[in-house]
Amino acid sequence: MNFLISGSHIDPIYLAGVGFVVGILGGFFGVGGSFIAGPALYAVGVPMNFVVGTDLSHIVGKSIVAARRHRALGNIEMKLGAIMVLGTIAGVESGAQLIQWLKKTAHVDWAVGLTFMVVLLGISAFMTWETISTRRRHGPATSPRVSRKHPSKTDSSAAAHISQKVHRLSLPPYVRLPVSGIESVSIWAILGVAYVGGLFSGFLGGGAGYIRMPCLIYLLGIPTHIAVGTDLFEIIISASYGTVSHALKGNVDILIALVMHTGAAIGAQIGATLTQYFAGPRIRMAFIPLPVIGAIIVIHSLLTGHGAK
Repeated sequence: MNFLISGSHIDPIYLAGVGFVVGILGGFFGVGGSFIAGPALYAVGVPMNFVVGTDLSHIVGKSIVAARRHRALGNIEMKLGAIMVLGTIAGVESGAQLIQWLKKTAHVDWAVGLTFMVVLLGISAFMTWETISTRRRHGPATSPRVSRKHPSKTDSSAAAHISQKVHRLSLPPYVRLPVSGIESVSIWAILGVAYVGGLFSGFLGGGAGYIRMPCLIYLLGIPTHIAVGTDLFEIIISASYGTVSHALKGNVDILIALVMHTGAAIGAQIGATLTQYFAGPRIRMAFIPLPVIGAIIVIHSLLTGHGAK
């Protein structure tokens, strides 16, 4: 049986399956999974403006489930997440307004799709370089079971010099992040990362964890496990605000969101639990192919015109 959703016939099993996969990815990598869910919805004929708004909607519930599990594992820096709220909300609204403007120009599909491809491929390329360099410098990542007290003890990065420069920025006020082991970092740096993540969330859909998670690691120096958990906490905020904003603009199909959430809630629990068995560099290495997959789906959809309205 197929549902007639947003003008397209879509198999609910397909939607639940996409939700389950996205749930596992979200719980394990701390991302909303829009780089998979967005292209997957677009590929079956959902208009791009509905893809963006609806993807945000289903992500809220999934992120709550995964974040609760990460909180139990001690992987959330609550102070960091709380500070990021203002920057995230401002960014989400900026992105949503940009989508509204593009809807009037009739170029929304190509604008969002091409931006998606550039961002996803850029992230994947940088993380490939970083993980290869890290393994060359530090050797194969060790299991986090070597040290259960703090995830950062099993984390290392060849790009650590980037976050060190950010920590030296003379832009008061500053804040200490004890869970992440950071003595001092400018609040403005945190708000900047939050705004960028929120902007991509409102413009491209999802929680934009594919932007924020790498930024937390490489710009702010947050240990990978804590970046994953904190990003999920932040996704709850950005996706909730984005859902309301897009719903008021008529960009949300609640039926799609509910069907996808049935699978996502189960997958999120599984993904969050799996993080305790992998060290930071291995989590980042496993993340690399995912943006590429999303970019390939978008490229195929744009070139074939499948799903375009």
